[in-house]
Amino acid sequence: MILVVAEKGGGKLNRASWEAIAAAQQLAAVNSSAGPVTVVIAGHDLDAVATELAAADVSGVLTVDAEALATYTPDGFVQAIRQVIDQTSAQYVFFAHTYQSRDYVPALAAALDRPLVADVIAVRQVGGAPAFARPMFQGKLTADVAPEGPTPHLVSVQIGAFRADQAKRAASPVAVTRAEVTIDGSAIRQTPEPPFQEAKQAVDLSQAERIVAVGRGIKTAENLPIAEKLAKAFGAELAASRPICDNGWLPMERQIGSSGQTVAPKLYVALGISGAIQHLVGMKGARTIVAINKDADAPIFEIADYGIQGDIFEIAPALVAELEKP
Repeated sequence: MILVVAEKGGGKLNRASWEAIAAAQQLAAVNSSAGPVTVVIAGHDLDAVATELAAADVSGVLTVDAEALATYTPDGFVQAIRQVIDQTSAQYVFFAHTYQSRDYVPALAAALDRPLVADVIAVRQVGGAPAFARPMFQGKLTADVAPEGPTPHLVSVQIGAFRADQAKRAASPVAVTRAEVTIDGSAIRQTPEPPFQEAKQAVDLSQAERIVAVGRGIKTAENLPIAEKLAKAFGAELAASRPICDNGWLPMERQIGSSGQTVAPKLYVALGISGAIQHLVGMKGARTIVAINKDADAPIFEIADYGIQGDIFEIAPALVAELEKP
């Protein structure tokens, strides 16, 4: 069986949970011996998110609902998910590679004495056995990792590597079952604090459906309002490549790339971004990519769905004018 651990934050299901489900479904499709996919969600007051997850094409949804899990702690979640893994005899356990999973999943792997393959971008078959591709050296190389030894094998999925809309939905809601798990509150050593926010200015780019990103082609900070107006016209969040943030023109939480956030919006508009590999690994999972650049040989055009060779200072205002027409 393949177990997917979904994640809840701020009372809502983290969209990255659907990406992890899509990855697990791909493994089930290419390797029948891996078994069916089951989803588990831990926390408190889970009815709404469990109902949402029940729309997935999986064998069932398990809930671990306890007051001790109302606020995330590593000790509490290691307890909860470990018991579910033991009860289900899962061969593979999938997680979205979020800040929360990065915090507790290594401890879970150590407690189980099982391997963890982190930041996976693709599911493959190597020699008839499942292998998981993950980037190395800031995305310059990709390694196929085939975990060995007894199961379960733990896998965390890079945000944006699998699209949430690729997760298969069921014709009718699947069964939701409450898992019989006992949480020992006295064994929780941490005092819960407010969760870390990936973006301090009320935006989590990994959850954005539309993004306008700006690169060196904007030339100076004084030209940023051009990108801001286009983002507003699209109803999008504003982001940037690393040089823009390094120069202090936009805050670091707006950076996309290997050293910033990884995103998978429905629409990604790249203004004056050449397309260095460090940036591409952060946004190549976007459903539709529109690139505007004066350089016809810019690498960004190789992955763009729509490319416009031209001056962003002419094209961006023209797009805004069209989008703002009544």
